[in-house]
Amino acid sequence: MIRKYTFGNPFNTEAVVVKLDEEKTLLPFFEVREKKEFVLRLKDSDVVYGLGEQVRGINKRGWHYTNFNADNPHHHEDTRSLYGSHNFLIISGEETFGVFFDYPGRIEYDIGYKRRDTMVISADSSDMDIYIILPEEGKYKELSIVKQFRRLIGKSYVPPMWAFGFGQSRWGYKTEDDIRQVALEYEKADIPLDSIYMDIDYMDSYKDFTVDKSKFPDLKQLSSDMKDKGIHLVPIIDAGVKIEKGYDVYEEGVAENYFCKDKNGEDFIGAVWPGSVHFPDFLNPLARDWFGGKYKVLTDSGIDGFWNDMNEPAIFYTRDRLNDTLKEMEEVVSENMGIIEFFHFTGMIEDLKGNEGDYTKFYHNVDGKMICHNDVHNIYGMNMTRAANEALNKINPDKRTLFFSRSSYIGAHRFGGIWQGDNKSWWSHILLSMQQLPALNMAGFLFIGCDTGGFGCDTTEDMMMRWVQYSLFTPLFRNHSSDGTRLQELYRFSNVKNLGEMIKIRYSLIPYLYSEFLKAYKNDEMMFKPLSFEFTEDDLAKDIDDQLLLGDSVMIAPIYKQNAHGRYVYLPEPMMLIRMRSVDDFETVNLTKGVHYVKADLNELIFFIRDGKAIPVCKTCKSTSQINPGTIKLMGFKDATYEQYFDDGISSDLSRITVKTIGNNN
Repeated sequence: MIRKYTFGNPFNTEAVVVKLDEEKTLLPFFEVREKKEFVLRLKDSDVVYGLGEQVRGINKRGWHYTNFNADNPHHHEDTRSLYGSHNFLIISGEETFGVFFDYPGRIEYDIGYKRRDTMVISADSSDMDIYIILPEEGKYKELSIVKQFRRLIGKSYVPPMWAFGFGQSRWGYKTEDDIRQVALEYEKADIPLDSIYMDIDYMDSYKDFTVDKSKFPDLKQLSSDMKDKGIHLVPIIDAGVKIEKGYDVYEEGVAENYFCKDKNGEDFIGAVWPGSVHFPDFLNPLARDWFGGKYKVLTDSGIDGFWNDMNEPAIFYTRDRLNDTLKEMEEVVSENMGIIEFFHFTGMIEDLKGNEGDYTKFYHNVDGKMICHNDVHNIYGMNMTRAANEALNKINPDKRTLFFSRSSYIGAHRFGGIWQGDNKSWWSHILLSMQQLPALNMAGFLFIGCDTGGFGCDTTEDMMMRWVQYSLFTPLFRNHSSDGTRLQELYRFSNVKNLGEMIKIRYSLIPYLYSEFLKAYKNDEMMFKPLSFEFTEDDLAKDIDDQLLLGDSVMIAPIYKQNAHGRYVYLPEPMMLIRMRSVDDFETVNLTKGVHYVKADLNELIFFIRDGKAIPVCKTCKSTSQINPGTIKLMGFKDATYEQYFDDGISSDLSRITVKTIGNNN
């Protein structure tokens, strides 16, 4: 039910793993204008799902989106681009179909923005492959389309099970003592912890694959000591390689021509954290092998998890643009600055960082042909994560390594997960994260999550509690914040005991979360679904975008408003309300189909078990390594059973996934 339509001479992004012959008929559904603009008339009842990591609600109608990966910490309603480009949509209505625009450059989506009844997709070039996916027979049309698409693009990445534990991170852990103190404080607070993340502070002058020995004198010993506590260290790796004589990564890259080139064939120079940098040419397989092999420097110190950052790639400035800007600034300030001149002056500084013109200034070597980066921009970050994944599969072939990235394209889901970028401590960003989950699952990304508590700005105690109550349901569960913001480790809050109880609930739910993750991986399904994907005949379900189905048995409805003591919830079927204050302190209430106001005090977690279902829960523990399958029992409806997927949580051989049916032993 998938048809491929080719326009021009597309670049092979390698997003698709199944070879299809090109259709010779006209592209259905769309009117094609000049071969790079595609127009679809929308009916009033049509709902548009997809686009992965984007702003606004689950239904994408009514806004203009741009897929051109951006280092953009401003996740506002008027934002058009974020870190990833996921060009997959489902148009659901009288005619329901999916469409994937396999195109690595800039692509625009006007989805009823200029005209409510018209969708216009336009790209910089007419060279692209377009895949149309039609639903199979049955009422679950959207799920059928997703399943077919997921088979088209290949199996999703599966992390080690310890990655489902709680993680603590901050840009600002500047020394080994800082790391040890975080571990100690969590232990004293009796809060489970599986990982501590190391941001750029651990590096020597922000150089990839280096460690500042004055601040982290013995990373191998630190890693070993943390693992004795059940804690994994997860360092960051950035895309830019510092230009510095004597730095082996720089010198090897120059000698072997592994860096992107400028128009004159010289190594392109940008600037990021270390100052002037070169960017590895991740579209070159030899460069990928070389860069990926460098991760061994850290795995030799006991590291078994990484997060890749700044890989859109982020560029703070280029030297020529900086020089031109400084010259222009001198001219502006030499005169009397009125309002126009003043805003022009301040705008020049803003225009330096992430200026899209810089992406036209460097090139990739693809099979001996120089390709302008601007034309393949959206697949750069994917290939960085691919470099790490493929290399670590050789370095540690028998076990899984944790990978996730900031920048991505469809296809990157095979190599790692993603986190949802530099959000802020805003209540609206809890909702934004949740609304992105189904669309990311549609695009193949299963290991996903946001910066719990918010990365930028200052969080509050009530916000952190509500955010934890949401994030404890996401596969990636990490508290992360920016240097200069309020310290937000959970042990710093006066309600630390209640926060700790929420983390313990997360650990008791891991058997269900991990099982549903494996199920989604193995069966090419979604872990997070809009209500409308299953309750297809329910018109009200189509309007709900602050509740999600989580796996086969759970519905989540987080509280994301300040000072709220509950919320209205729509139940499309009878469900069991679970209200939890701790693993052992909870109550259940059977609710009928319809709208309910559900009370939830700040220290109470609420979620719902679907009609006739039950979920596996286990005794809580201090880390995932201590999860005891023998303590698993079912929570939910009487006489329900649950089909559990599980494995050893470590092996790279995913054929070892086992399925067993558990009966309700309440």
